[in-house]
Amino acid sequence: MTQHIVGIAGAGGRMGRMLIEAVTQAQDCRLGGALDVPGSAGIGLDASGFLGTASGITITHDVAHALKGCHALIDFTRPEGTMAHLAQCRRLGVNMVIGTTGFSDEQKKELQAASKDIAIMLAPNMSVGVNVTLKLLELAAKSLSSGYDIEVIETHHRHKVDAPSGTALKMGEVIAMRWVAI
Repeated sequence: MTQHIVGIAGAGGRMGRMLIEAVTQAQDCRLGGALDVPGSAGIGLDASGFLGTASGITITHDVAHALKGCHALIDFTRPEGTMAHLAQCRRLGVNMVIGTTGFSDEQKKELQAASKDIAIMLAPNMSVGVNVTLKLLELAAKSLSSGYDIEVIETHHRHKVDAPSGTALKMGEVIAMRWVAI
């Protein structure tokens, strides 16, 4: 079985910790690097220490150091962080899985250009249920294209960084594309 060496950006955050736990539990993955912003309380700590185990991977803000030997970087941070990571991943040939949302049109163009050099998987939401919902929204928008208005309403925890969320924005895009296409 091939073992994928994975780096995690935002290692000290809620999603970063969930990703570290998932990678350490996956049989075909191994944690190869952990990143966080300079000044984060996690810098210098073992990346899986919060799980009560030692991974031997220290959380750092040095992107090049964290990516050394990694096949891919999973990044669910913020647009400015993701774009800085993108530049290093592109330079080092490290693929990216991106769940970050809120990119400007310019940043989206840069991501598209980088996808010619490295593999990039970009989605506003990685949930199977949400992606099935997006497909159902296409059907609903087509079926309700005349005489109906569709509204997206969302609720989040108070620590949510981006509002509206990338998921809500994607839902709006899916609805608008079907509405225009008819």
